[in-house]
Amino acid sequence: MKKTFKIQDLDCANCALKIERQYSAIEGVTFAKVDLAKERIYLEGNLEKVDVLQLNKIAKSIESQVSVVDYDHDEIAHHHSIIELIINGLGVSILISSILIEYLIFGSTGPTWMIILYILSYLLIGYKVIYRAIKNIISGSFLDEHFLMTIATLGAFAIAEPIEAISVMLFYRIGEYLQYRSVRKSRKSIKALMDIKPTIAHLVIRDGEKDIDPEMLLEGDCIVVKPGEKIPVDGHILEGQTTLDIRHLTGESVPKDVKKNDEVISGSINLSGLIKIRVDHTYQNSTVYQILQFVESNSAKKAKTEQFITRFANIYTPIVVGLSLILAFLVPLLISLIGSNSYIDLLPVYIHRALIFLVISCPCALVLSVPLSFFAGIGASSKKGMLFKSGSDLEILNSIDHFVFDKTGTLTKGVFEVSRIISTQQELTLEIAAHIENYSNHPIAKSIVSAYGKKIDLTKIKDIQETFGKGVEGYYQNRKVYVGNHLWMEENRILYSKTNEVGTIIYVAIDRQWIGTIVIKDRIKKTSKVLIDYLKKMGKKTTLITGDQSSVGEEVATELGIDHLHSNCLPQDKVKIVKDLAKTEKILFLGDGINDAPVLTEATLGVAMGGIGSDAAIEASDAVIMNENPDTLIHGIMISKMTMTIVVQNIVMALGIKIIVLMLGTFGIASLWMAIFADVGVSLLAVMNAMRIFKDRH
Repeated sequence: MKKTFKIQDLDCANCALKIERQYSAIEGVTFAKVDLAKERIYLEGNLEKVDVLQLNKIAKSIESQVSVVDYDHDEIAHHHSIIELIINGLGVSILISSILIEYLIFGSTGPTWMIILYILSYLLIGYKVIYRAIKNIISGSFLDEHFLMTIATLGAFAIAEPIEAISVMLFYRIGEYLQYRSVRKSRKSIKALMDIKPTIAHLVIRDGEKDIDPEMLLEGDCIVVKPGEKIPVDGHILEGQTTLDIRHLTGESVPKDVKKNDEVISGSINLSGLIKIRVDHTYQNSTVYQILQFVESNSAKKAKTEQFITRFANIYTPIVVGLSLILAFLVPLLISLIGSNSYIDLLPVYIHRALIFLVISCPCALVLSVPLSFFAGIGASSKKGMLFKSGSDLEILNSIDHFVFDKTGTLTKGVFEVSRIISTQQELTLEIAAHIENYSNHPIAKSIVSAYGKKIDLTKIKDIQETFGKGVEGYYQNRKVYVGNHLWMEENRILYSKTNEVGTIIYVAIDRQWIGTIVIKDRIKKTSKVLIDYLKKMGKKTTLITGDQSSVGEEVATELGIDHLHSNCLPQDKVKIVKDLAKTEKILFLGDGINDAPVLTEATLGVAMGGIGSDAAIEASDAVIMNENPDTLIHGIMISKMTMTIVVQNIVMALGIKIIVLMLGTFGIASLWMAIFADVGVSLLAVMNAMRIFKDRH
């Protein structure tokens, strides 16, 4: 069983890890993840006895202002209230007044009672941090920034530095608030990208319209969509015409014109005219729901980098706390034993240095920025028309060595078109073939009729018979006509002129006399060439796998510049090829998502093209391209590359600054101010760096 809950007002990455560990310990829970970026809780296991009240209680025991609610519950106001701002403002006023009194009236050293004002100011500014620290100590889970800040500032009081203690607490609170604002802004940016869920549907009833929830619509219902509104479910237009904005669904920037009988998909925005739509799918089976489920359902799957950071954070803080204790008490003892300074004289100096260690030790910058970067990458790629199931899949794309492609419907349009007519009577050849093929539903027949482009005169044809896999025969203007492949010509003992053209070859004969040949091809998409050229510049290997004959496969591979080709492949052959390649290389397979489902599961990364409407595609693939353009994969690659670059930058920046400040603190060069920057300041920088993923024009 799987359940998802919403967690609100959680802005501390370290606290999220603690809550996650507590949830993992609940009886029956086999998997738990707290997603700070999405404000989600994902649980798996026997969850019959797990309810929102229990989860809320656990969360509040770790972070009092946090609230856990059902997934569809409305958000509540954040804990940074007016009252809290007034209390903090009063504390700041007392601090400023105390400093002015001490230095202007009493000189650099004020009377003993001045300490009371400093303590009052300290409590007003830092009461929330102190309260959380005490609460966490009682619960036995105290190695977090609240405990560290409390110990550090109390230590500053102990070594007669009250102004430094209060100032550090004040700037920590300011940094905490700025971090909250930064995280909330990033969440808002991410949610805006996926804000495609329709909220209302205008159901047509006998005496007018009725506004209902899209989830209540049934197949066959008639709905009205007005200009500026989102289409709530998939359907067909019954009345009207309009232009649709489909950017958030397919990544296509050009609006799509639609008219009566055209199919429309949910989540599209109606830009101009009023339209009536017949509901083809309920909301749970519609495109927009599948997209949201696609993104949400596997978001609990962490990337390897995220897993490493989580494990690292679990051991990093205790180690630094242990080192700070050694620095505070053992180092001055050793120095006093081998030198002339007394232990008592050295103790305040090294306690101050140890306090810097404590403040730095919280790994929030790492724990917060890494998953946020992956989530930002998923959001940015969805805007470009490529959906990833998880940060893990986004991470893998950056390391793919070998790109393997299906042909029909992936690199080619999957729609047959007449490429050439070889005849001295081209118009007559096409006219006769179109009339004889008119009743056939075969794609080849439809392409011939479509190429003819004129109205079929049914009075000119009779006695049409089709032989599967060979061709069609019948009468056109009372003359016997044969239209089909070379086997059909040979079976009917018709002499014909063979061609070396690549494609599907159709011969046309009248009264057993060959009059012409029609060459039919599946057109290569222009965007396929763009993708292959990009991959070649990147130095990546490319392979084409097709069920077509070798001549067809060779033409496509040569025109696109693909390195390797496998032709005449049955479905099981495709699976074996990809499986063998994946043993030694990281393989991406790009297919149409329906008949390629078995192959998608065997690749290191399976990507389905335009297959969001297929349950098989969603289940089998790791990512989906929402349009029919292969070059959308380029956006995914670029975003994956940028995401991993930013992740590495944040890790190096966070660890680098912390190590530098730790070393400076050890030798007494760094102050508590620098320690605050190494904690909250670096977290802010890391979050802002992660948000660059949204602003980059990929």
